[in-house]
Amino acid sequence: MSRVSSRDQSRDATAARDTRRDALLARLGSRPIVLVGMMGAGKTTVGRRLAVRLGRQFIDSDEEIEKAAGMSIEDIFAARGEADFRAGEVRVIARLLKEPDIVLGTGGGAFVNPETRAVVKQTAVSVWIKADFELLFARVSRRSNRPLLKTANPRETLMKLIEARYPIYAEADVTVVSRDVPQDQVASDVLDAVLAYLEAGGGEPHDVA
Repeated sequence: MSRVSSRDQSRDATAARDTRRDALLARLGSRPIVLVGMMGAGKTTVGRRLAVRLGRQFIDSDEEIEKAAGMSIEDIFAARGEADFRAGEVRVIARLLKEPDIVLGTGGGAFVNPETRAVVKQTAVSVWIKADFELLFARVSRRSNRPLLKTANPRETLMKLIEARYPIYAEADVTVVSRDVPQDQVASDVLDAVLAYLEAGGGEPHDVA
């Protein structure tokens, strides 16, 4: 019995991954992939890795909002309030979704907005990066620039956000669970899940009025 070398196994794995990528791109066309989910779910990190795999540009909607406003999101919340931020967010995301061949990472509240959600549903394939409470809290606790968590009890605030938002995130076309594993693995999970969704007939392009 011949022994398969590790090099051969690696080559076969790479070929299989390339085949899945090509199949996904053929079915997806130029439509964006939009990542939604809570702060700390890993949308930006996973999105960057997924974009590299697909040969696409990754765009972070929060970064684009900051560029458009000329200030940080934290400062927008402080100076103008959440309502003004959400209005700007809708405009920026609608503009970004006109770009072909992108992977778009969105802020935690973006998909909750009905207007933003409608635009995403019309023009893109949406993926909910879902993570459990403890993993999210561990991640967001490492950073201090989360305006919605600057409360007396951030754990309780995060739990309330999860309870309010998860039923809405569930409207995304695809759900992928973010685990405490390398984000390359989660990016692979996203690629496989989107491909399965498209192969099952989901995500037919919509005409946008």
